[in-house]
Amino acid sequence: MNTYSCETHINHALDVFVAEQGKFPIMEAVAEENKLSTKCSYCEDAALYVVRDE
Repeated sequence: MNTYSCETHINHALDVFVAEQGKFPIMEAVAEENKLSTKCSYCEDAALYVVRDE
């Protein structure tokens, strides 16, 4: 499960992951080369973070 998030929605993305998976996710910055083309899963802003399972 990969969820991409902007600065505004990162707390929501973390909360949803924990609620659905029952464990804490790995949170990483989106790679520089993907920042312009990767959108937030909750809005149209550019994603800064990816929340993922191991």
